[in-house]
Amino acid sequence: MKKILCIVLASAFLFTAVQAQSVQFGIKAGVNAANIDISNGNEYDSKIGMHAGGLVHIHINDHFAIQPELVYSMQGCKTEDDDFKLKLNYVNVPVLAQYMFNGGFRLQTGPQFGFLTSAKTKNGEVEVDVNDEIKSTDFSWAFGAAYLSKVGVGVDFRYNLGISNVSEVAAFETKNRVFQLGLFYQFAK
Repeated sequence: MKKILCIVLASAFLFTAVQAQSVQFGIKAGVNAANIDISNGNEYDSKIGMHAGGLVHIHINDHFAIQPELVYSMQGCKTEDDDFKLKLNYVNVPVLAQYMFNGGFRLQTGPQFGFLTSAKTKNGEVEVDVNDEIKSTDFSWAFGAAYLSKVGVGVDFRYNLGISNVSEVAAFETKNRVFQLGLFYQFAK
């Protein structure tokens, strides 16, 4: 099912790119405030991390664009005293629909597919690999806003709401929650 969805999305992007008025490439980087929503009742604090990657801005018309991205993202959570940390690193592929207002302001939303690259816990000074306890894929929905200046530099604020359970442990569900604030640069046409 996931392979079929990826093929359909890739085909849609190719068709959209052919029909698009213009395509711009860009780079992005910023800070994450990541946490998890866990069904066992435990509450954790946000873990600060970073994200960095590239984007393709496919301009459909004056007000609408599709923006797929490929982004490395440091996620997870921690306890208040920093004694315990869950470090989840992903390569995320958000596919955003953007509505662009005059003046550079944009609203954006869309699905995000995440691919786990590493999962570790740190208790004090002891770090343990927990890849077998975290699913290799994640699905979330992104909501956000951005502003692009006339010189191609922009700022982006986004919230990624985890939809899929990323825990391999059957006793409870774990879902990612990530706020992102970043800068991006879209290369000239």
